[in-house]
Amino acid sequence: LVAVRGRRVVTDLEAKLERFETLVAECELIAKLAMDEAKRELYLRLALHYRELADDMRKIVTTKHAA
Repeated sequence: LVAVRGRRVVTDLEAKLERFETLVAECELIAKLAMDEAKRELYLRLALHYRELADDMRKIVTTKHAA
């Protein structure tokens, strides 16, 4: 049961990692297509924020897999 619960935690974390990666891609695309400089900068900042979250989540997932 512990292994199953542990695997579920990793799966949940992996799903969050995938979501952050998707948000990075979406924000970068919106920034690329934005005609307004302020909106472009906003979406580039959001992409950077989500990239940092994804990097942190990737480290957590790697640690959980190693455990």
